[in-house]
Amino acid sequence: MRILLASPRGFCAGVNMAMESLELAIERFGTPVYVYHEIVHNRWIVERFRGRGVVFVDDLSEVPPGSHLLYSAHGVSPEVRRQAAERRLQAIDATCPLVTKVHREAIRFAREGYTILLIGHEGHDEVLGTIGEAPESIVLVGSADEVDRVEVADPERVAYLTQTTLSVDDTARIVDRLRRRFPKIEGPPRNDICYATQNRQEAVRRLAREADVVLVVGSRNSSNSQRLAERARAAGVPAHLIDGPAGIDAGWFTGAETVLITAGASAPENLVEDCVARLRSDFGASVESRKVRDEQVHFSLPRELRRASALPAGNGQDRDDDP
Repeated sequence: MRILLASPRGFCAGVNMAMESLELAIERFGTPVYVYHEIVHNRWIVERFRGRGVVFVDDLSEVPPGSHLLYSAHGVSPEVRRQAAERRLQAIDATCPLVTKVHREAIRFAREGYTILLIGHEGHDEVLGTIGEAPESIVLVGSADEVDRVEVADPERVAYLTQTTLSVDDTARIVDRLRRRFPKIEGPPRNDICYATQNRQEAVRRLAREADVVLVVGSRNSSNSQRLAERARAAGVPAHLIDGPAGIDAGWFTGAETVLITAGASAPENLVEDCVARLRSDFGASVESRKVRDEQVHFSLPRELRRASALPAGNGQDRDDDP
């Protein structure tokens, strides 16, 4: 067996920033630290942090007043921020900057009187946060077939935005359908689908043609991981989404000579390494790394933690002279 290790894979800059933020919050403030929703959509990561005293909540009523609360990489709505302020929670905003960009676009289009067609998955944390920025102006569109059923107040004042973790190809089809129905539709200045999502999908698209089986390391509630498996299947290659080596079924590889392994943007590299080790042990597999694109993106920590890091450990108060 030959393993092709796709690159780029795994953590993106937004996930790295969110993870570093939570690590530093634990170090500076101790536990419990509360996180609104999962820090990232990965079961292994969530359980590891839970074991260290992090409490993940879906309702701010579960957070004691005055506690430290971290917003996950997926972002939150203004209503969540209002509730946090009302409960005097010490909020740390670890929203991915690329998600924040979509929020700002939603606010701008709403102020200019547009109906915003948000392309995304119903119920996803990121979608809920974006809709919360302008709930009266946003209509969710989940597929190309839904485009024809969309109702807008003024067909001349329509804009579209997208969730950052969607399939590039599926989104392009939906946007094309929207442009045919609403010729004057406006879009974001730059593509909302994040660089990491696009790069990982491109790597699978280019490398899957060489593989007999594709393994995607990632959790089932991870949108970008799901899209990687779909991308491989669209190329006619069997693909399996797994949390780690325990999810591997030896029966998948009957007659398989080449296995492509990649990982969603919220999947840690140690799980990829464990999967490689499993295939090496069971099948004597060799490994070949295949880089499709370089990534050199880094996001700064939230300002709340940049301020806190300038203070002695155990003191989370902002300094009056903080620049």
